[in-house]
Amino acid sequence: MSPFLYVDLGRVRYGLALKLQRHLHRLRRDGRIPDTVLALEHDPVITIGRGGIAAHILAPPETLAPFGVEIVAIERGGDVTYHGPGQLVLYPILDLRGRGKDLHRYVADLEEIMIRIARSLGVEAGRRRGFPGVWHERGKLGAVGIHVRDWVTMHGLALNVDLDPDGFQWIIPCGIAGAKAVSIADTLDRPVSMGEVWVAARVAVSDVLGGEISPAGEEVVAAWMSESLAG
Repeated sequence: MSPFLYVDLGRVRYGLALKLQRHLHRLRRDGRIPDTVLALEHDPVITIGRGGIAAHILAPPETLAPFGVEIVAIERGGDVTYHGPGQLVLYPILDLRGRGKDLHRYVADLEEIMIRIARSLGVEAGRRRGFPGVWHERGKLGAVGIHVRDWVTMHGLALNVDLDPDGFQWIIPCGIAGAKAVSIADTLDRPVSMGEVWVAARVAVSDVLGGEISPAGEEVVAAWMSESLAG
């Protein structure tokens, strides 16, 4: 595979990251940028995918308001999920025409990235047939939700590291009744810093997606941000 850009964005509000994703998705479809992976955390937000059911949000607005939680309907597959500080989010903008046009393999690759990151910290995670994402014996550790147009991907994965607040209490995660979301910190019974995960994520992304990482320069990222806001 060819080298791809890897962009550490830090903590970003969901709306800004969504505009950036959509902008980069257009650029990738037009062949104006290489495959790119965005790595970030979000401010608290609940997102609803194409198959989402609003009733799977359990908390009323007055409960969510003090935490500044947004609710955003988006084009990815799946139901309701939560993003917030202490969760690793990866948004690959990849052209699958160079990767066999295999959506099942791509979803499996995203799951494998999370499995490897968790294992690097001493946590064994795995898959459950019929339920995308990765699981620990104590609950769901990470979620996958993607959107593909013209064989170019957006959205991606979210791995629970050490959530603050743990917004899964406000939803039925992925619409699975009785499902419990857990974090790496929960399974280790100790705090886990995002710094521990950031390094492991870069290694796992490179190994699983099969390409050499090339960090995007600050000027390039700033230009993308400006263009996405203007668009």
